[in-house]
Amino acid sequence: MGPYGIIADIHGNREALAAALEALLERGVERLACLGDIVGYNADPDECAAMLRARRTLAIAGNHDLIGLGRLDFRRCSNQAHYALKRTRRTLSRDTRAWLAELPARRVLEEGVVLVHGGVRDVQQYMATPALIGHNAALLREDFPGARLCLFGHSHEQKIYEVHGDAVQEIALQEKFAFRRDRTYFVNPGSVDAARKRSRKLAECAILDTGAGSIEFLRVPYDAAASEVKALVFGYRIGPWTDRLYAFRRRIRKAASRLHL
Repeated sequence: MGPYGIIADIHGNREALAAALEALLERGVERLACLGDIVGYNADPDECAAMLRARRTLAIAGNHDLIGLGRLDFRRCSNQAHYALKRTRRTLSRDTRAWLAELPARRVLEEGVVLVHGGVRDVQQYMATPALIGHNAALLREDFPGARLCLFGHSHEQKIYEVHGDAVQEIALQEKFAFRRDRTYFVNPGSVDAARKRSRKLAECAILDTGAGSIEFLRVPYDAAASEVKALVFGYRIGPWTDRLYAFRRRIRKAASRLHL
């Protein structure tokens, strides 16, 4: 039925999301699917959620969305994520909370196409190695028999993994890729938010054409300076002394847990 615009890891970055949505519309793509992490890190979580709701986006919840709602704790967060998400918890509007609370952890986009955020069963798992892809391919076969494409986010990198039997191969990234019908694929469209990336700040997304059996990767510029200034001004960036305090508390918790073993 495609094409679909596939987006993930927006993290409250309105400027990046607007740029990605504009790029998709310029290519005639109106239907959207979001792989989670709509909030977190940046200063516009409510605005980003409203933009997705207005477009009737088929979305799932990411770990940042669940932490923002208080459904997950901070134990697997970096200091920066922990700090920003504490702010997010305080600022989310009632409408945004209600919408995020209704999002499923996983969903079928079309027959054979599954949306997850992290791993197939673990929203906070980074599927970043062939071994982890192989493990999740087995889970995909159990949970979604017949699925041939799993779209995932969380790791913030555009990736294609091809699975054939027990063999997993990472495919060299190309602008447009055609799927083979006798293979299973795990694809990450990249992250809309590029705040944590050291390279050029580009909003990443993809176009999935289920009819043609292909996916096209996009990278578009956005006003990264504006989103960063807002994050600083509105208290979403951790300072060096608070970062040290968080690190100290983390070491204390680890030491205490070892004593209780």
